[in-house]
Amino acid sequence: MNRRLLYFSFLVLTGRLYGATVTEADICVFGGNSAGIVAAVQAQRLGKTVVLVEPGTHVGGLTTGGLGATDIGNKAAIGGLSREFYHRIALHYSQAAAWAQEDRNEYFTRRSSSQAQAADLVSTNATMWTFEPRVAAQVYHAMLTEARIATYLQQRLAAVEKRGARITEIRMENGNVFRASMFIDASYEGDLMARAGAAYRVGREGNAQYGETLDGIRARTPSHQFLVPVDPYVKPGNPGSGLLPFCQSGEGGPAGEGDQRVQAYNYRLCFTTVAENRLSVAPPPNYNPADYELLARYLEALAKAGQTLKLSAFWNPIWLPNRKTDINNNGPFSTDFIGMNWAYPEADYSTRSRIAKEHENYTRGLLTFLATSPRVPETLREEMRRWGPCQDEFADNGGWSPQIYVREARRMVSDYVMTENNCRGTALAEDSIGLAAYNMDSHNCQRIVKDGHAENEGDVQVPPMKPYPISYRAIVPKATECANLLVPVCLSATHIAYGSIRMEPVFMVLGQSAATAAALAIDRRVGVQQLDYAALRARLLAERQVLDWPPARRALATNAEVSEPIASSGSLPQADRPQLRAR
Repeated sequence: MNRRLLYFSFLVLTGRLYGATVTEADICVFGGNSAGIVAAVQAQRLGKTVVLVEPGTHVGGLTTGGLGATDIGNKAAIGGLSREFYHRIALHYSQAAAWAQEDRNEYFTRRSSSQAQAADLVSTNATMWTFEPRVAAQVYHAMLTEARIATYLQQRLAAVEKRGARITEIRMENGNVFRASMFIDASYEGDLMARAGAAYRVGREGNAQYGETLDGIRARTPSHQFLVPVDPYVKPGNPGSGLLPFCQSGEGGPAGEGDQRVQAYNYRLCFTTVAENRLSVAPPPNYNPADYELLARYLEALAKAGQTLKLSAFWNPIWLPNRKTDINNNGPFSTDFIGMNWAYPEADYSTRSRIAKEHENYTRGLLTFLATSPRVPETLREEMRRWGPCQDEFADNGGWSPQIYVREARRMVSDYVMTENNCRGTALAEDSIGLAAYNMDSHNCQRIVKDGHAENEGDVQVPPMKPYPISYRAIVPKATECANLLVPVCLSATHIAYGSIRMEPVFMVLGQSAATAAALAIDRRVGVQQLDYAALRARLLAERQVLDWPPARRALATNAEVSEPIASSGSLPQADRPQLRAR
């Protein structure tokens, strides 16, 4: 009996039970979001065998999960495969068949754009940065299919095996094993990085640690803040009665100090007002309007102060093609579930699923409250009832995105840490692998009580700086920790620097650079920390990455919006494609 049990355990561990497999490749990419897809495609184009491993049920991450209004800042900072993706989006919308609920000119006019911009969709250098989630999914599917990428879904990481400082294999909860010479952790959470033994941090650094001003607990948070005082206690004026739902106890902590709190998550909402394509917003199980008492009091206080209440004060819709939207948080009480995600970065898969469902239920409850509660002005209720999820998006999930917006989770701590000083241009990474170009940005981290009133804390909105380089050393762990791992998403950056870097086009750029570095390290038989940067830089420039600002004239000449078209596929001919080895 004991021998049978031992043999059963052996079968599970070696991946030979219930269809589990052992798969080998040159490069294993963990995380099927935008960075992971681009990394996998780039690895294949460089002639390496590659496998893409995704813990969830869909690929594309936020780009296919509702974030269809691309955040980036200066779009000229984006090159390479990232720009190719947005070129492919433009090619899709250049076709008349892509427009069902409106035509191109109507859409661009509604976005206050000129007809010339709409016509530019047909040029060889066109890019388009707003798109429907299902179109992003189609483009990524095409890229993965052209590159013949072996993609495994629902692969939850269970263990990482190492020999010295090198990962030899990763094992999934279902018994599948993936072996590779190089690994890329492209996940939003950094699970592979953490299990591989790389140092990391969760939460905010104190300002003093890296000589910053915007990182730690905020003394004042003017944006997305309550405009009028709102009592947070169950019985107004009585702290002993306890706090209303969605408030945290305490006063937030000393200004400028670090903490373990994480900026708020939400769901980006692909909604429409087109009746024939609109689903109703289903209330969550056990919906209780009393949970939204703080919002009710805020609405009443605004009305008493003479404010005209519009739905735009409680969310931010950005128009996508075909009369759809990418709706984000706006104001003090909105789709951000403030303070309810702190456990997510370090949680197991089951706990993360619960937290994600809580965020969905919170959002459904919020929208139900705005549409139905008698404490909401009728004009606002009527406005809310005109909106609903799109019937032709996320059809396998009831019109709701399967991807919670993980704005920040773990962040690696390597030999180079990107900081506010990089964002401001007072520190310069000389080993650039791509540019970041967005605001220094953080959503609120907590909702606290100050002077007897509810107050949000943590939001930062500093206007755009000029694009700045991201260090290669920020995506590789310390050499003593792991020699064959690259981390393009949970890279080494402080909370506030990460808030500027963490944009989907930049993650794509870093994914391509990570895959290029992995391929070169394999060819040169060195660890990723020993890779010659000059060789990496030359290859990245050849791949049309933008590494410097302002870009060199040669780089500009091959940039997608300037003169030269991007090939729709740079994949190897079929006969030259190396095949994955599996057993």
